[in-house]
Amino acid sequence: MLFASDLDRTLIYSANSMLLAGPDDAAPPMVVAEVYRGAPLSFMTRSAEAMLEDLAQRGQFVPVTTRTREQFERIRLPGRGRGYAISTNGAVLMKDGVPDAAWTASIRSRISRECVPLAEVFEQLTVENPVQGLVRARTAEDTFIYCLVERASLSPEYLADLTDWCGQRGWKVSLQGRKLYCVPVPVSKEAAVAEVRERMGVDTLITAGDSLLDAGMLEVADIAFRPAHGELHATGFERPHLTVTGARGILAGEEMVRSALEYARGSSRVAGHPGSRQG
Repeated sequence: MLFASDLDRTLIYSANSMLLAGPDDAAPPMVVAEVYRGAPLSFMTRSAEAMLEDLAQRGQFVPVTTRTREQFERIRLPGRGRGYAISTNGAVLMKDGVPDAAWTASIRSRISRECVPLAEVFEQLTVENPVQGLVRARTAEDTFIYCLVERASLSPEYLADLTDWCGQRGWKVSLQGRKLYCVPVPVSKEAAVAEVRERMGVDTLITAGDSLLDAGMLEVADIAFRPAHGELHATGFERPHLTVTGARGILAGEEMVRSALEYARGSSRVAGHPGSRQG
């Protein structure tokens, strides 16, 4: 069994994305998962951290993120630097903290064959037809583009037109909070997760994620979870093998980790427990 999970707004949360309800003194105990420029930036519940440590000790947890490798390395997760990890939306696959150069080279080769150049998309977003509400645009490891936007200024019509324009050129679009991502189609979390699954010989794959960039990873899983918030929740994303959390925000993260750990503990008690692909 393997638990491959997205990070931001799935396992870790900024102060603004926790979605805590009720009185302050009823909030769950939390730990800092990320520090940026000397200040805490991302958090998870203490219970979620303890359960992730259990999964990491079993060698059954793989973090998967759209963050660049540099951004990912700021995060302090159980099992950090051990086993597999995936960053840059699947373009970088690491084993024990070391990137697999051959994997990244294969992804870049596909991009060069199947997609228009990054520079063309960047010019479209910033010059030819600038993103509505654009604050700034950046490239990530010369692989994809992300823009910080003012959501109130970004119309559904513009987003639909951009999605169509990118789709015709081998790129895909995802809007997560105030960040708009444009990513080459060959750069996907599901491809990297499938590679890890094959290398590890995993029978049952459990995945979790909240955004459109996680949808493929949820599709290929045997068991999938998504929180009751985020981009996929807004679109009503559902599948037969997918469970939506009862909780929202940081407590949804804890709920998904608990479900994965319960499965891991149950399967470890049954010798030769088969993974049953659903959906």
